[in-house]
Amino acid sequence: MSRNTPTSTSHRTPGVPHPEGVGEEEFRAALARLAAGVVLVTAHDPEDGPRGEDVGMTATSLLSVSLDPPLVLVSVREDSRVDELLQRQPLWAASLLAEEQRHIAGRFSMRGRVSDRLLFQDMPCTRGEASGAPLVDGALATLECRTEQRVSAGDHTLVIGRVLATSLPSSESGPLAYFRGRYRRLA
Repeated sequence: MSRNTPTSTSHRTPGVPHPEGVGEEEFRAALARLAAGVVLVTAHDPEDGPRGEDVGMTATSLLSVSLDPPLVLVSVREDSRVDELLQRQPLWAASLLAEEQRHIAGRFSMRGRVSDRLLFQDMPCTRGEASGAPLVDGALATLECRTEQRVSAGDHTLVIGRVLATSLPSSESGPLAYFRGRYRRLA
């Protein structure tokens, strides 16, 4: 297989391999076979409006980094609203979504979506005491975090957060999973 070298790393043509790696389509197809849990990452922006504004995004990239200290990592798209907010606001939260919360995951993952204010409307949530961020009611677990480190990684930023508080509501539900480009239930 021949590889084309792009002239600029910031303006690649989709499907064209990177100088030392596979193309975007091939990479996506391979990683679509990795099942992942689905979380809603949230933060409160106190500077947006008189009462501030809540911001959220769906992620499948939350993982445990360390037990001592308790650290997690989430990957956010560079220059996204969440990335911009987490550059200046160190407190955020992650709600691990249950299988019946697929509509919440879809709501916060839409491209060209409406304002975050409208997305949070009518969504049952509780404000976290440690982070001030919205925590999804009925989630399998919630984590409230403070950013410890930010690492630029390609077109994403890896945000490493110290877990300040957790909540483990009693739930009989299974986790919402993402596999082959679709939200799924574990069977």
